Amino acid sequence: MSNLIIGLTGGVASGKSELTRRFEALGVHVADADVVAREVVAPGQPALAAIVREFGAGVLQADGQLDRRQLRERIFADPAARQALEAITHPAIRASLERQCREAPGPYAIAAVPLLAEAGGRAGYPWLDRILVVDAPEAIQHARLVRRDGTDDQLARRMIEAQASRAERLAIADDVVANDGDPSHLDAMVAQLHADYIALAAAHRPG
Repeated sequence: MSNLIIGLTGGVASGKSELTRRFEALGVHVADADVVAREVVAPGQPALAAIVREFGAGVLQADGQLDRRQLRERIFADPAARQALEAITHPAIRASLERQCREAPGPYAIAAVPLLAEAGGRAGYPWLDRILVVDAPEAIQHARLVRRDGTDDQLARRMIEAQASRAERLAIADDVVANDGDPSHLDAMVAQLHADYIALAAAHRPG
């Protein structure tokens, strides 16, 4: 059972995956919101049944799986539909993330939440003990999207602008990792944070 839960976030192409891989290599359990978002809408899950009630059986594929593409098109065309979907899925995602982190082995666990700032930061996730932001200048995010994903300039710009600003993410941070250079420099920073979090978890232990 972990005694400390760290929320990890960052903008698109900021280096969240680079960071989580390093924490996982140190034996830290990472609960990924993107993975959980798929799990909570699997066949048989209450959230999927609620989606069908809200949007109709047409959002299901023949095999009973959620037709993500069709639903995505609907919610981007209709802000009210998007809000309705988020009202169903977000509580389920948050509950699953918290449960996974609290049940995780080791002194602390990480909840990787890409849109943590957009979800209200600690107000949206009050069970987080600290928030770690991986930060990169927007010019570097843009260059990584173009180089790594083959994204064109305009789409890369829209992807960055669609998220919370860099300043908004930094405003909710307790800890910041600057990822504006070679990824190898992350090793020492993660090692230091790991040591800090173990010490915090020991101080945080009930009783």
